[in-house]
Amino acid sequence: MTTSYDLHARAHDAGSQRSLRSVVFASTIGTIIEWYDFLIYGMAAALVFNKLFFPSIDPLLGTLAALGSYAVGFLARPLGGAIFGYFGDRLGRKSILMLTLVMMGLGTFLIGVLPTYAQIGIWAPILLISLRFIQGIGLGGEWGGASVMVLEHAPKEHRGLYGSLVQVGFPIGLVVATLVFGVIAKMPEADILAWGWRVPFLISAVLILLGMFIRSNVSESPVFEEMKARREIVSNPVKEAIFKHPRSFLVAVGLKISEVSWVYMLTVFVVVYATGTLKLPKSMILDAILVAAAVELITIPLFGFLSDRIGRRPLYFIGAIFTLAFAFPLFWLLEMRTPEIVMLTIVVAMSLGHGLMFAPESTYFPELFGANVRYSGASFGFQVAAALGGGFAPVLATALAGYMGGTAGVSVMLIVLALITLVAAMFARETKNEALLK
Repeated sequence: MTTSYDLHARAHDAGSQRSLRSVVFASTIGTIIEWYDFLIYGMAAALVFNKLFFPSIDPLLGTLAALGSYAVGFLARPLGGAIFGYFGDRLGRKSILMLTLVMMGLGTFLIGVLPTYAQIGIWAPILLISLRFIQGIGLGGEWGGASVMVLEHAPKEHRGLYGSLVQVGFPIGLVVATLVFGVIAKMPEADILAWGWRVPFLISAVLILLGMFIRSNVSESPVFEEMKARREIVSNPVKEAIFKHPRSFLVAVGLKISEVSWVYMLTVFVVVYATGTLKLPKSMILDAILVAAAVELITIPLFGFLSDRIGRRPLYFIGAIFTLAFAFPLFWLLEMRTPEIVMLTIVVAMSLGHGLMFAPESTYFPELFGANVRYSGASFGFQVAAALGGGFAPVLATALAGYMGGTAGVSVMLIVLALITLVAAMFARETKNEALLK
């Protein structure tokens, strides 16, 4: 009988090394595109959608409505994780990844050609929210498939490092999205509202075609092929992942919830708070996010490498403790309004409150589940936490800051979420030395 050891031994020959590089590149380029698509919506929601699609209510409620439409994409992500996880565990990883890319890209492109509220009234926000929902379903299935593909091709001793390269798609997507919106933000506001906001969404069409071409040439996961040969495919992998592996599922949700809330606070709420309440220039905060994302291009692979040396769990303990300690200082430092301090604050907060825990996720979460439910368990657990922490955190934070007149409530919320992750890390098991197929 072939074992996972045999599969990894084969991965060291020249052909498998080429295949591994192709899979890593295809998965990373896909996640870059997916995160770019998802993040430009968040930036547009923070900066212009309250005026274009929700203009008939007061400014605070308009911003909350725009961020609420942003949250819809997060609510759709668990559905996407369940749907595509189910088929990914039953039919294979590769074909599902092509479909998620198309769905995400189509939703993004169509947002770029939407009429605004001034042109078609209430149908504008309805269509916007519908397309956001489609975006969320696509991303819900994308991350898990890309992570599992890389994990199941990678040699055992370097799974954390290779998996972290999938996660690099997030800061690269953020860099590209921020650069594009940075250019747009320098335009006259009338031009931004008239047509400039559409450009980032329309650009995604070119990126999607590139991603589809690259992904069409990768090979199927050897672990899935072996599992299929053993006839170990289960009839309902989503159900089995939740009810036969409840501890792994709950641990995955808990590990994710602090990190995802933290990063979307930095990239969405902080943009609203800094440009609105603190009256900082849009360019200053966007530049700080850009530099922070660029730094993560280094720190995420570094943390992935460390997870192969010291394990996955220690990174979550360190990241959660940092978040607990930095939840209040984050806003105290931003309120100093000094460009250098604002930038350094965002850079440190991004790498240590986000990257430290984000880096091992694409390896750790799939490792928590057996091969026959791996896509479903990793995707659904990741996306449930993303919906709870990422979708609602910016909305709740905006409401807390608006109605309480300060950020103390926001900091307390971040501390509570960090405590949840800390508890999850205590109940998690270490997986760095476990076989992928037993």
